[in-house]
Amino acid sequence: MTASPITDTTADAGRRRALRRMRTVATSLLLVAAVVFLLTLHQSGFLGFVNAGAEASMVGAMADWFAVTALFRHPLGLPIPHTALIPRRKDDIGHSLEEFVAENFLAEEVLRERMAVIQPAGRAGAWLAQEANARVLVDEVSTVAAAGLRRVRDDHIAELVHDVLVPRFAEEPIAPLLGGALEGALADDLHHGLVDLALVELHGWLVANPETVTDVLGERAPWWIPPALREPAAARIHVEIVRWVAEIRDDPYHRARSALDQLLAELADNLQHDAATQERAEQFKLRLLEHPQVLATSIDLWDAFRRALTTALQDDTGALRARLVDEVTRFGARLSTDAALRQRLDGIAADSVVYVVQRYGKEATAVITHTIERWDGREASERIELHVGRDLQFIRINGTIVGGLVGVLIHAVATVLG
Repeated sequence: MTASPITDTTADAGRRRALRRMRTVATSLLLVAAVVFLLTLHQSGFLGFVNAGAEASMVGAMADWFAVTALFRHPLGLPIPHTALIPRRKDDIGHSLEEFVAENFLAEEVLRERMAVIQPAGRAGAWLAQEANARVLVDEVSTVAAAGLRRVRDDHIAELVHDVLVPRFAEEPIAPLLGGALEGALADDLHHGLVDLALVELHGWLVANPETVTDVLGERAPWWIPPALREPAAARIHVEIVRWVAEIRDDPYHRARSALDQLLAELADNLQHDAATQERAEQFKLRLLEHPQVLATSIDLWDAFRRALTTALQDDTGALRARLVDEVTRFGARLSTDAALRQRLDGIAADSVVYVVQRYGKEATAVITHTIERWDGREASERIELHVGRDLQFIRINGTIVGGLVGVLIHAVATVLG
């Protein structure tokens, strides 16, 4: 066991001075009682009562001095049994104190009762409802968030993607997931908006780029078509393509749309139930994950996101901070007026405190035992006496005074009966 030396803090120095003063007062009363006893020895009458009181005061003072001293050390250095209790049993005291704190201060009912008194949600709501407070909170959170984002380097993202995300995605079957998502999208007609957008963009491109279309068609024409006919034929095909795309765009029930819906439905079913389709999807996923561009794209996306978010967070007058302040203020106002929400959040806060204490309370209270175990007996005795010794000196003072009064009473009874 390694003893840790006691280093006096400012508060400890004050406690030490107060302890010395109270010791001086208690000892002075004992000395006064002894002097009075000697001066009134063998006296009668009133001085006899004084002598009896002084004698009893000395007895009470000495008895209480012995009791108080025996807690921390051997009185007069004599190894009297059942003295120096704290140095000898400091480890037991540490365990008992740990159990006392855990059972009486960290019990679930105590914590919940205290949280009910505190009502953290109500206090938080009243504080956040003030715009100045909300702005302080947003400013602090924004500063910390921006600093945290700047500390995340590209190699951190590369390690996350390469060592964590890619292996996890490689292990996770992608085909059933894609199939289920596609099936849900088809059931909710979510794909129709994407198809409409694609058709609008395709039609616009075809109309705006007839030369490109005709050039491609001309290059792909069979060799046996005379060159003079290739350009008119390509132009005619372009016109028909534009007309066909426009028909599909304008007719939500077009056969091409129905064919596409059927194709997507079959693909969704095959991704979930067809082994061959699932295998092809998995192979495509692995090729995609192994491609070097995945890592580079991930880093580029992160850099773009970090720059945009950091810039927005650092802009004191920007839209992001203003929106955050407004949302925090609104939330605080709602907390102040919505009793059900406050009760719900108070319950969550109480549950969280109880969970943390139940999970980590043992480690927290164990600090008491571990700290006391690190002290040697003398050090533990000095540390504890430093905190409670001043109050214990009142025991000596009270013993001196009460002993004197009892001595006078006994002497009076003896005088009356004698």
